[in-house]
Amino acid sequence: METLLLNPDDVDENADMVEIIVAVEEAFAAYEAGRVQLPAKSYIDLPQYDGDFRSMPAYMDAGDWDAAGIKWVNVHTDNPEAYDLPTVMGTMIYSDPRNAFPLAVMDGTSLTRKRTGAAAAVATDHLAVEDASSLGIVGAGVQSYTQLEAISIVRDIETVVVADTREAAIERFVARFGDEFDVRGGSIAEAAACDVLSTVTPVESPIVDASDLGEHTHVNAMGADAPDKNELAVDVVTAAKLVIDDYEQCTHSGEINVPWREGVLTDDDLYGELGEIVAGKREGRTPDDGVTVFDSTGLAIQDVAAAHVVYERANEDGEGTPYGLVDTRVR
Repeated sequence: METLLLNPDDVDENADMVEIIVAVEEAFAAYEAGRVQLPAKSYIDLPQYDGDFRSMPAYMDAGDWDAAGIKWVNVHTDNPEAYDLPTVMGTMIYSDPRNAFPLAVMDGTSLTRKRTGAAAAVATDHLAVEDASSLGIVGAGVQSYTQLEAISIVRDIETVVVADTREAAIERFVARFGDEFDVRGGSIAEAAACDVLSTVTPVESPIVDASDLGEHTHVNAMGADAPDKNELAVDVVTAAKLVIDDYEQCTHSGEINVPWREGVLTDDDLYGELGEIVAGKREGRTPDDGVTVFDSTGLAIQDVAAAHVVYERANEDGEGTPYGLVDTRVR
C-alpha cells in the first residue's frame, strides 16, 4: 500500500466545491448526531517567532463512509516579509480508521480555504433569504475567493462588493471575478448592506457595526480564530439570530469570544448550533428573522470531510504521487 501525496494543485483540482459543500453539510449533521470525535484544538504558542502551531484531529462517520485525520497548521505573521512564506500553512494527514493507514498527505492550506468557503455556504443556505442576490466581502485575501465561489453555488449571486484596506487586493479580486459577476470595490458599510456578508479579516477589534447591515443581512463571521479577536460590533451579535459551529470553540476563540468573556453574551443569546439546523432540529431562516450571524471557528471534521472528497477523486483519477511512507512488511 502507498500513501498518496497531494500538492496544492492536486488539492485544488480535486476539491470540487459542490461536493465539498455536500460533505461539509454531512459533517455538521454527523456532529449533531454524535457520530464524530472532535478533540479540542491544541495550540503551541511561539511568541518569540510571532506565531503558533495548531493541531486539529478528528474522526467522522458520515454513514456510508468514515475517516479520520489531523491538520497541522500555523499562523506566523512575519512569514511573508521575513521568509517569503505564507502566514498560514497547513498539512493534512487523511487516514483509514479501520487500520490507521495514512491514505493521503495533502496540502492543508488549499483544503482549508475550500472547506471554509463550504462552511459559509452551508450556513448561508440555511440562514440567508432565499432570493439573496448580493454578497459583501470584507477582506480580499485568499479566503475571500472561496467565499464567493461557494456561496454563489447556494444563492444566485449577481452583485459583489469587496472591501479591503489594500487597493491592490481589491483589484486582484475584481480581475478574477469581473467576468462572472458585477463585482466592485467598496466601503465596509457598502459590503455589509448586501443580502449576505462574509467577514474574512485578521482584525482584533470590530469593524462592522449594526448600522452598516441591511435589514435582513446574513453574516458569516469567519475571521476570528483566537481569543481577543472579533470583527463584529457588540450591537450586531446581541441583536442578531446567533448561530455557532461549536460551543467550546466559539466561546473560547470565535467571533463571540470577547463579548462572551465580558458577560455581554450568555447561553440565552445563542439560537443554536448549525448542526442542529442542518439536522432539522431547529429552523433556519424564518420570515420573521432580521439579521442572522454564523460564528465559524472551523471544525476539524470539515477538514476530514473535504479531504475525503479530494482523496476519493484523486485516487479514482490516478492523480497525485503515490509514496511508500509506511513500511507495510509484516513483522
